[in-house]
Amino acid sequence: MKKNTLKFVPLFFILALFLAACGNAAEATPAPAEIIPSNEVVAEGRLEPIHAANLTFQARGVVEDVIVKAGDTISEGDVLVRLANAGGAEAQVVIAQNAYDLLLRNESGDRAKLWQAYMDAQIIRAEAEKEWEGVNVDDIDDRIENLEADVEDRRADLKDAQDEFDKYKDLSKDNSKRKTAEDDLEQAQKDLNQALRDLEEETRSRDEVYAAYEAALATEVETKYQYEISLDGPNADQLTLAKAQLDAAKDSLANYVITAPFGGVVADVNVKVGEQVGTDTRAVSLADFSMWIVETTDITELEVVKLNIGQKVSLIPDALPDLELSGEVIEISNAYTEQGGDIFYTVTIRVKEGDPRLRWGMTVEAVFLEQLSD
Repeated sequence: MKKNTLKFVPLFFILALFLAACGNAAEATPAPAEIIPSNEVVAEGRLEPIHAANLTFQARGVVEDVIVKAGDTISEGDVLVRLANAGGAEAQVVIAQNAYDLLLRNESGDRAKLWQAYMDAQIIRAEAEKEWEGVNVDDIDDRIENLEADVEDRRADLKDAQDEFDKYKDLSKDNSKRKTAEDDLEQAQKDLNQALRDLEEETRSRDEVYAAYEAALATEVETKYQYEISLDGPNADQLTLAKAQLDAAKDSLANYVITAPFGGVVADVNVKVGEQVGTDTRAVSLADFSMWIVETTDITELEVVKLNIGQKVSLIPDALPDLELSGEVIEISNAYTEQGGDIFYTVTIRVKEGDPRLRWGMTVEAVFLEQLSD
């Protein structure tokens, strides 16, 4: 019995030691965990449309008209919601816009007229210049000199005739000598007058042509100047004032009317007709879903230095683990936020493709792929 017992005990201990060794071996070789390369950055982010805005009124009032509903596609400048007191502001915008447009049309028309006047002045100047170039000034000057001499001769004749008449002027008018002297005096005066007319006519044949040329030159210079200053706006002061009035009217209207700052989709409408609203009331949420971006929330100062503009990123939405999107870093913020003593930087990633299941605000895991060295 005792042998049997002695034989049994060693076998028991041998079995126990074997089982213990197997257990230790199992604990010493756990399943290998996924290892992320030391230079690879993984971050959390939030999915955002490329453009998004929560729109509010700039004044208090009662909602008169809600023109859009969630899901509507709109264009930049479309009216989305109006307050009841928007009519007067809209009328002021129309008046200011018409006044500004009228000045612009007038400015354009005036500029066209000034250009045409400049062109006409060039033609007239060219004709006058051609005529002046055709004048033989030397010949005219010679003739003028001869005519001036003739005038002096006629003046001398007139003086002689006057002296001759003075000898007989006290005689009777019927006296033949007095009558002859008087007739000679009258003829001498006529001859002088004719000589003067001939001189004036010859002088004009030179001076009028030159004067026309000078006038044409001056007109061309002036019309050119008027046209050139019109390029900066002949009504610059009026246009500036009209534009300021139009901008003021639009600013006033913006207090009562919400318009789309960009084209996109109405994501949400938060007001109803008849509702009293204020400047803190979110009226409409607008987004452009034509492209998505991801903005990270947890890139640390130790990680941000490893990232670069243009770096490739793998994106997996938490709600769609079977969907892997590709992205590219388009912006790395220079500003930081501090949370619990840690420093974080926002990195913006452009998503290169879309998916109809994507939704604004979804959380995304972003893996910044290690860039290959050249």
